[in-house]
Amino acid sequence: MRNYVRENSLGLFFGAIFSGSLVGQALAGWQQFNDDQVAENLARIGLPDYMASANFAVDVAENWQSEFLQFLLYIVATVWLLQRGSPESKELHKAGPESDEDQKVGHYVEPDSPRWAAVGGLRTGLYSWSLGIVMGLIFVASWFAQSLGGWASFNEMRLQRLQDPISWAAYLTNADFWSRTLQNWQSEFLAVGAMAVLSIYLRQRGSPESKPVGEPHASTGIEG
Repeated sequence: MRNYVRENSLGLFFGAIFSGSLVGQALAGWQQFNDDQVAENLARIGLPDYMASANFAVDVAENWQSEFLQFLLYIVATVWLLQRGSPESKELHKAGPESDEDQKVGHYVEPDSPRWAAVGGLRTGLYSWSLGIVMGLIFVASWFAQSLGGWASFNEMRLQRLQDPISWAAYLTNADFWSRTLQNWQSEFLAVGAMAVLSIYLRQRGSPESKPVGEPHASTGIEG
C-alpha cells in the first residue's frame, strides 16, 4: 500500500485537492446563491438542490472546458511549434509527428509497448492521437454543458426580471455566454505561455517541468 501511494502520489494528490475544491465551491456557491435569494425575497434552497441547479452546473463546466482546451491546444501545438530554450518545447530539430522509429511504432515497438502501437493501420493512427482526441472530446462536452447550464441560468434571471426567455441558439451568440467563456480562456492561455517562456530562464530543482539548475538557457527540450 505504501509503495502504491508513493508511486501514484501525483495523481492521488491532485485527485484529493480537486475533490476538496469542488466541495468548497459547492458550499461557497450555495451560500452565495441563498444570500441572493434572500436579498430578492425568494426562498432559500438546500445544498442538493443547489448542486443540481443550472447555476452550479455552469460554474463547474466553464472551468472544466477552459482547462481541457488549455491542455488540448498545448498537446497539439507542441507537435509542430517550438520555443527555443524551453523544457516545454521539443528539441528544435524534432518539429512534427516524428518518425516511426522515434515514436516506437510498427516495426520499432518494444516488448512492453502498447498493443495498438504495433498493429498498424487505423488503430495505430487513432492511438497515436488518442490523447488529443480524448482531451478534445472532454472539452467539447464540457463546453456544451456550460452552454446548457448558462442558458438555463440566464433564462432564470430573465424570468425573475419578467423578461421573456431566449432560445439556446440565441444564447450561444449572447454576451453572457462569451463573457463566461473568454474570461477563462485568456487566463489559461496566459498561464501556459508564461510557463513556456519563464522556464527558459528560471529553474525548479528536481522538477521534470524545469531544466536542471545548471543547464544553459539556450538548451531546448531538456528536463530536470
